[in-house]
Amino acid sequence: MKFGVVVFPGSNCDYDAYHVLKNVISQETVFLWHKDRDLQNVDCLVLPGGFSYGDYLRSGAIARFSPIMSEVKKFAATGGLIIGICNGFQILLEAGLLPGAMLRNKNLKFLCQHVWVKIENNQTAFSNSGQMGQVLKIPIAHFDGNYYAPPRVLAELEKNKQIVFRYCNENGNLTEEANVNGSANHIAGLINREGNILGMMPHPERASEKILGSEDGKVIFNSIINYLEKKAVISPLPSLIETF
Repeated sequence: MKFGVVVFPGSNCDYDAYHVLKNVISQETVFLWHKDRDLQNVDCLVLPGGFSYGDYLRSGAIARFSPIMSEVKKFAATGGLIIGICNGFQILLEAGLLPGAMLRNKNLKFLCQHVWVKIENNQTAFSNSGQMGQVLKIPIAHFDGNYYAPPRVLAELEKNKQIVFRYCNENGNLTEEANVNGSANHIAGLINREGNILGMMPHPERASEKILGSEDGKVIFNSIINYLEKKAVISPLPSLIETF
């Protein structure tokens, strides 16, 4: 399988994602510059964390206009897999590829720490290697990670099972303290209605090696590989959300 890591001016987790995909997960991986028009026939795009364009205006607000985003939207429209991590999630929101927006963290502080997130839907291309209710230890590093959406949109996300990860405590309980940034409905990661785009604030690439204190992030990357391998054997598929 081939992964493409998009690099924007200000990205700082691009090499982390590249390292995990190429050296830890052993997948073909290439960098894609933000001005590129050729996605090099990748199977999955990664929009990494960082501070694209210095996070001026709003996080991800300028990156949405990068030339490559036109290709990203075309790729998404054809069912291509896309994962946006932290700033990548913010870019997906700004580009309208996922619903909602990001606000400043509830304590108005930059948060850099390990958190616990619970798998709410393991029937997706990004979570199928995990178990329902499984609690993952994955770090965060953000200032604007307080997910917001109007009540109507939140109700649709719940109804369609688009919420993949929620902030919780070590025991899987949804406490106010565990929801460190104040995200609506404890949302840490969600997919689009079609199921081929995931945005998540926690950094799975920083939790994919034992030496870093957790390998739980591998659940996300292994799930993507599982899905792509199955897709290569069985095609076409009715819905990415209902594949597993």
